[in-house]
Amino acid sequence: MPTTTPDNKTYHESLIAELHQKLAQAHAGGGPKRQEQQKAKGKLTARERVAYLLDEGRPFIEVGALAGEGMYEEEGGCPSGGVITGIGHVSGRQCVVVANDATVKSGAWFPITGKKNLRAQEIAMENHLPIVYLVDSAGIYLPLQADIFADKEHFGRMFRNNAQMSAMGLVQISVIMGSCVAGGAYLPIMSDEAMIVEGTGSIFLAGPYLVKASIGEEVDAETLGGATTQSEISGVTDNKFPNDQAALDEVKRIFSRLGHPPTAGFDWATPRPPAHPPVELYDILPQDRVKPYDMAELLRRIVDASELDLYKAHYGQTIVCARARVEGWAVGIVANQRLVVKSKKGEMQMGGVIYSDSADKAARFVMLCNQQKSHWFFSGCNRIYGREPGRAGRHHQRRGKTGERHGQFGSAQVYLCGG
Repeated sequence: MPTTTPDNKTYHESLIAELHQKLAQAHAGGGPKRQEQQKAKGKLTARERVAYLLDEGRPFIEVGALAGEGMYEEEGGCPSGGVITGIGHVSGRQCVVVANDATVKSGAWFPITGKKNLRAQEIAMENHLPIVYLVDSAGIYLPLQADIFADKEHFGRMFRNNAQMSAMGLVQISVIMGSCVAGGAYLPIMSDEAMIVEGTGSIFLAGPYLVKASIGEEVDAETLGGATTQSEISGVTDNKFPNDQAALDEVKRIFSRLGHPPTAGFDWATPRPPAHPPVELYDILPQDRVKPYDMAELLRRIVDASELDLYKAHYGQTIVCARARVEGWAVGIVANQRLVVKSKKGEMQMGGVIYSDSADKAARFVMLCNQQKSHWFFSGCNRIYGREPGRAGRHHQRRGKTGERHGQFGSAQVYLCGG
């Protein structure tokens, strides 16, 4: 029997369902059995810790939830990269949160774990946000250590970032909620404040078994680097707490007393929902992204009140530049137009191609956004097929219309949205 192609809405709803299924698998971490083992020790799971720490009713923007998907299968997998990262609010203050998932290889660091942690630190540094580390890590996953520690962008860069953030005056708070061994021990101790949970938290470069093997001394983990040792004898940690909840409550109190940094100066107004229902996005986007569609109509399903003020609407039409508000914030939008358009010169321009007039328009608009202190919103819903081919494209580039103006993009305040 002949098969029927689903309509756009049905097709995209099936993709959303698939995404939710993948997210559920990632959120399960090492699975129910390992989660129960962690709870039997009196510990919250990583996601329970994050949920307890963050302000109720405020959104948590998770970053890299599907990192590690399909990777390291011969090692048993690494759901979500073995670490939860994202942006949320603690006692009303926006911050970055990093939480090791001890149900995934005891929180060991795979190469993708290092990349994800570095990205979280970069977000904190670029946006001047405080950061909280909920540490429960066995250190580097030794079978893959050659791929994680040696290079400039590998695991060791996190410690450099610790120092850089301290120099920038960015608050770093660590809670040691499990075993923190070797490389996993440096990160919390290079933070501004470190606290530890009694009975479950420990921190040392070499554990009891390695100590016995190397020097023959028999010592238990608590004596070697537990809460009492590190808080009352060595002074490595600042305070100890009886359980996860008490330690997280202390983080909340610290954040409630933080001073306020200067604002970036961006304009905000009370948000208004789009006049056109966002669910209509499913109908606008074609199943085959090669097919044309109207990017302006797509944006009207996203921006506040569906109000979109187009910049140079009739010039450089393969790129849409517009002013609008998203969740109340004033933004400048740069998006590829997917329709085939005809210029006043009679030239047919293919959607998705950056022609010289479009590049000139976008560069001018970005400079305006920079001068007027507007966020940028880059729509990543479509493919870019390259610049204008042939003599015209090369000539414009040599004259600086594409090359020099594109070089000025990096000087503006940039907020990237879309995939």
